Formats: sequence, C-alpha cells, structure tokens
Amino acid sequence: MTTLVSTTDTVTRDALAVLQPGFTGTTAPDWLRRRVGEGLASVGLFGRNIESPEQLAALTAQLRAERDDVLVAIDEEGGDVTRLEVRNGSSFPGNNALGFVDDVDLTRAVARELGRRLAECGVNLNWAPSADVNSNPGNPVIGVRSFGADTALVARHTAAYVEGLQAAGVAACTKHFPGHGDTAVDSHHAMPRIDVDLDTLHARELVPFRAAIAAGSKSVMSAHILLPALDPNRPATLSPQILTGLLRQELGYEGLIVTDGMEMDAIAGTYGIERGSVLAIAAGADAICVGGGLADEETVLRLRDALVAAVRSGELPEERLADAAARVRALASWTQRARGAASEPGADMQEGTAPGTGADSGIGLVAARRAVKVTGSAGPLTGPAYVAAFTPVANIAVGDETPWGVAEELARLVPGTGTDTYGDGTQAVTDQVLKAAGERRIVAVVRDAHRHAWMGEALDALVAARPDTIVVEMGLPKAPPRGALHIATHGAARVCGVAAAEAVTGVRNV
Repeated sequence: MTTLVSTTDTVTRDALAVLQPGFTGTTAPDWLRRRVGEGLASVGLFGRNIESPEQLAALTAQLRAERDDVLVAIDEEGGDVTRLEVRNGSSFPGNNALGFVDDVDLTRAVARELGRRLAECGVNLNWAPSADVNSNPGNPVIGVRSFGADTALVARHTAAYVEGLQAAGVAACTKHFPGHGDTAVDSHHAMPRIDVDLDTLHARELVPFRAAIAAGSKSVMSAHILLPALDPNRPATLSPQILTGLLRQELGYEGLIVTDGMEMDAIAGTYGIERGSVLAIAAGADAICVGGGLADEETVLRLRDALVAAVRSGELPEERLADAAARVRALASWTQRARGAASEPGADMQEGTAPGTGADSGIGLVAARRAVKVTGSAGPLTGPAYVAAFTPVANIAVGDETPWGVAEELARLVPGTGTDTYGDGTQAVTDQVLKAAGERRIVAVVRDAHRHAWMGEALDALVAARPDTIVVEMGLPKAPPRGALHIATHGAARVCGVAAAEAVTGVRNV
C-alpha cells in the first residue's frame, strides 16, 4: 500500500499515536510491533487475544519491548462484559449488582482488585466504568452494565469505581459520554437518538460524568448517539459542541477523550471509519478506538493516512492532531508512574482508596452474594433439578462466547441435575421443558425477561403447570417475580451464577 508520507514525519507519528487498534491472535504480530516502534501509542485487546493471565502478560511484554509506555487497553467491565475471563465468565459482578448493594466501599474494592489483576497482566487502560443512567429499562445495550436508574446512585458508584481502578495503577475510561442509558437502539447496529431537553440531560445523564471528572478519571469514552438538544446534526463522537463545548469547556475535563469503536454501524454505516475518524479528532476526541471487528494493518494504515491527508488539506488543523497525540502520550506517562506507585508499600491506602478496600481475591464472590435478592418462601432445592436456560440473543458488547447461568454450579452441588437451552422461536417451550424435566424440580433461568415476551409467556405457563418452579433472573429484574422462589442476581457473571446456586440450594460454596 502506498503511504502518503514518510513514517518519520511528525504528523504521521501523531496520526499513529491517536489510534487504538486491535489485532488477531494471542501474540503480537510483526506488523503491530513494527507500528508501535514507529509511534503507535495504544493497542486494544479483546477476548480473542486472551487465553490465560500468563499468556496475556507475555503478550503485553512483547509490546513493551518495542515501547515501554505503550497503552494496552481492554474492555473489562466485569460482570457480563469480560475479556479477561471470556471463556469462563467473570470473577466479579457487574455494575448493576454493585449498584443494588449500594456500598461504595465495596464498589471501590471490587474495582481495585479488578485493576490489580489487569495491572499484573500488563494492562494499563480499562474502557470502564459505564456511567450511563439506565433510565430506559428496555435499553438493549446497557441494562446490567449500568449501576442503576437512580442518578445519584450511579454518580457515587462511578466515582468509587474510578478511584478503585486507578488506585491499582490502571487508567479508567468512563463511558459512554454524554450518556447511553435512555436509548432503545444498540449503536453497534444503528444510530440511537435521545430526544430529551437540556435540563434533563444536565440533571440526569451528565451527573455521573461530573462525578467521574471530580474523581480524576483519566479518560472518557464518547458515545455514538444523536442528542438534538446538544447537536441536531452529528452524534456525540463527531460533535464539536459536545466533545469540546460541553465536555472540555463546560465540564472542564482535561484528560483523554476516547471514541467508542469506530467500526460500529452508527459511525461506519453513516460516515465510514476514515471520515468518521477525521471528524472525531476535529471535534475534540484524542484517541480512535478501532479493532473490535477490524483488526489488521491495512485498517491502521487507512486511518493513519486519512488523518494525515486531512491535515495536509487543511480540513484537520495540525495543532488539533498534535494536541490529541500529546494527550495520549501524557496518559501513557501517567500509567508508568502509577504502575510504580501502586506496587509501593502501603499502596492499598493511597489517596482515593478507603481503609479496608485493598486487594482481596474473594471480593467478587462476596459482592455477588450481597447482590442476590430472594423473593418467595418456598424451600430450597433438595434433590436433582432440571435447569431450563432461556437464552436471548446477546448484544455485541457482551458477546455470546462467555458462558452464563447456574446449571454447571447446580450440577456440582446437586448430582443428577440436567439442563438444556431454549431460545426465541423454540416450538412449544413449556411442553418441551416439562417433558425433559420429568419429576425433577424445574429451575428456569432467564435474562431480562421484561424485554422478551416469549420468556414471560414460557415462565407463566411453567409456573402454572409446576407451581414449585424456581426462577433465576440474571438480567434486570424488572418483570414481576414469578415462581415459588424467585432469585435476582443483577447480572450474569460466573460469580453471580455461583451466588444464585447457593441461594437455590442453601449450600454455601467453599
């Protein structure tokens, strides 16, 4: 491929510096290492890149052999969205579970332990936490990724999460600015639109971001959403009014602004990733996240050259690109200093970390247990059960490769327990479940039953036929409790499944 300019050119190095690309494989490919040596300052990791903590540490060491201050970013929210434990499920409950418990010290402790594990593997930038107020319970992409629907609660837990994560030496990336909680469309597939007035935005969406800024969040991620009250023409990621006018000038934010994935259809399907990237940097973004779906050298070169061409033509001021690159490098420098500080004696007590919230390898299960809500007075499971998992299509952020549910843990605790999976479109769900269960007690496991009519219908029929049915809701518990025993976990992380199985059986995991 013919490049526009020499790779030693300052503008070209700055254009490389603002990119956060992904790649395939569990080792760093030659092209990526070469580009890091030429000025690429960030790399994004996904589940496809991770097999084990040891392998991940070796991978990040490969990258740092080329550039010691490279930013290694990951989308590790814990809960439903995990990359570090994509194959088995997360050891940490997600935001909604933490918000339900509403103990900011616990949230801070969970974030710090998660950050410690990331730092041990060489990851120093986490695209988390989600600061979205989930005001729309039908939201298809946020849901349990939010601390909740109460603005003040979301704000205080966002701040605590930022403090805990950064106390471990990992930069937080608070998302999705200016707030993705009131959407009915997944921006992975189309452009969401939020039609609320400025007063509502300031009183609801922006409050958690103000809290994150006050807590010192090192980066903020923009959302691909259209908010006509702020900018009727461009989504937040491409809007100077939102990124520069609102976030920089009005809210006074001085850290790194990162875009959400530019290959998402809200941008790629309307502007294209090259044009979108130029507009994003011009609007005030500092780093271009790309690589969830596009993960090759050609993509990196296309985006680099698009930025360089925009500078050469005068469309993108060279000073704006230089400023963006400088912010990326400044964050990289902070992570180097923070990495040393987090490992110093007494680091558990550094500013921003409450007493007693140091690293605790069991803190995830502790939090998951506290997040379980049990409704009903029926007795626990005492014999073999049949687990019917009602499985919706997962959104792209969560992915469908991470296992969830309670079947595996129940089978361990109660030998003879069986399971099967049912999805929308399955014919005669209730009849099939009843036949497969036989005399065994039924445990129906659902995820966001309020959003899927077929789940609600199946649950109603099951409970009518078998009143002793146990229902485990592992999404948002917005539907009325059903079953003789209803257990809400507020998330589908592996530890949430363990906590739910304990509640179903009355047997404590050891």
